[in-house]
Amino acid sequence: MLGKLLFRYLRRYRWLLAGVLVFQFAAALAALYLPSLNADIIDEGVAEGDTGFIIRTGLVMLAVSLGQIVASIIATACAARSAMAAGRDIRRAVFERVSSFSEREVSQFGSGSLITRNTNDVQQIQMLAMMGATMLVQAPMLAIGGIIMAVRQDVGLSWIIGVAVPVLLVLMGLIIWRMVPLFRSYQTKLDGVNRVMREQLTGVRVVRAFVREPIEEERFGAANDEIMIVGRKVGSLFVLMFPLVMLVLNVTVVSVVWFGAFEVDEGSVEIGTLFAFMQYVGQILGGVMMAAFMTVMIPRAAVSADRVGEVLAVDSSLQRPAEAVSHLPRRGEVVLEDVAFTYPGADEPVIQGVSFRADPGETVAIVGSTGVGKTTLINLIPRLYDVTAGSVKVAGVDVREADLDALWAGIGLVPQRPFLFNGTIASNLRFGREDATDDELWAALEIAQAADFVREKPRGLEEPIAQGGTNVSGGQRQRLAIARAIVSRPDILIFDDSFSALDLTTDARLRQALWRELPGVTKIVVAQRVSTITDADRIVVLDGGRVAGVGTHDELLESSDTYREIVDSQLGVEA
Repeated sequence: MLGKLLFRYLRRYRWLLAGVLVFQFAAALAALYLPSLNADIIDEGVAEGDTGFIIRTGLVMLAVSLGQIVASIIATACAARSAMAAGRDIRRAVFERVSSFSEREVSQFGSGSLITRNTNDVQQIQMLAMMGATMLVQAPMLAIGGIIMAVRQDVGLSWIIGVAVPVLLVLMGLIIWRMVPLFRSYQTKLDGVNRVMREQLTGVRVVRAFVREPIEEERFGAANDEIMIVGRKVGSLFVLMFPLVMLVLNVTVVSVVWFGAFEVDEGSVEIGTLFAFMQYVGQILGGVMMAAFMTVMIPRAAVSADRVGEVLAVDSSLQRPAEAVSHLPRRGEVVLEDVAFTYPGADEPVIQGVSFRADPGETVAIVGSTGVGKTTLINLIPRLYDVTAGSVKVAGVDVREADLDALWAGIGLVPQRPFLFNGTIASNLRFGREDATDDELWAALEIAQAADFVREKPRGLEEPIAQGGTNVSGGQRQRLAIARAIVSRPDILIFDDSFSALDLTTDARLRQALWRELPGVTKIVVAQRVSTITDADRIVVLDGGRVAGVGTHDELLESSDTYREIVDSQLGVEA
């Protein structure tokens, strides 16, 4: 997967990368030319006392050095721009793919892991792109060009390079071979830390309510220790690598001085030539070190690229049809025919053989004991999941054949756990429809029985809302979520136990307002309280994932033992 990502990167930013190549090539040539000029100054200018030659050659060296600096700056700027853009594009691609996932794919990866892959993993790929663009040209040029120039200066000492370079490569190869599995383990441990942290932040109220802070601290500490152990192993390899590199470099320089001294004493080599040879040796080993540093980065980036590639390679189970139907003729109509659904990996279906319909303007309630599949059933209507058998038709079109944007535009969903975004009350309500006016927002708040508490806020519609709506009560959060769904002007409103946090009086007023103000909107209500749905046009009773009865409240009291048990448990036999 790393190869595919890099190929896409090379193709998209080829002009910036071409600039990197040109200017890095120029900088490397300048670096290779400088030792030769230095040798000329020592051997010709200093040895012969030619001050003019020293000044002229020194000015040339200064110009070459300035050119090298300018070329390096331009090359680095081009590399940084292309690498940052590549990181942006990969993050966007991951975000768009994750946004298309159904609940099935999100559960498969885990939200914490998806966040890590779109931040830390992409950063590793981005860093490889940055360093690769700046080093992959310069390193081989310095190494190969340095060898050529060193041999030209002194063939007799070239055997030192022939020994030093292979030794350095072998040492680097052994260290990198050990690092690869550690990098993979490190990213997995990082997922674990993020997962624990996310759970603790999300469930902080539950943790405090059950006095679980010490236990959760131990749990986080265990995950933190695991990543620390792996990080320490990686760090120890880095600590080992650089001293070994410096050892090889210093031994090589000492060898050049030692054996070069004999050649200088014999008169076969000039002092300037020996100094130039030493500089070329430094450049050669510096190039090898750059290449080694890159090869250290490549395994970690490869692991990260594999993890990012796993996300990009997964197709959402909610596939958009090739010829999507965007015209939905019978708006507000919902028909379920012999619907069944089985969660991935489960042996038994959660719901099976479920059939009912909701005509435009009708109110259909779904009741049943906990775990019978009520939430699963309504998640099939907006196609958050795909049925495993049967069909779900909205507005006369099977949801699997409908254009998803057109389908979702006609459905307002109030989930069991309403979520508010960081911003203001107005921005959260306009999440339903961006062009909604303030009057429309207030109208929706009136229907949702939320206008009174919003008016009491110092800033009204502009009152800040914390992420998740943690600065408002559960009942206020539910009413704001209902108002948000109303603002979207849907043909179908789906309430997944959305009145549970409301008192009976507010619940009754809200339902009356909904029925009165939105008579043409189809309402599908999942409820635990029977009092919420006694006036529904149709009640669907679920038992064991199957339909145990369909009818009005009075009809089901006579015909359905399951419904009668639910009513008796809440309202008493007199109901």
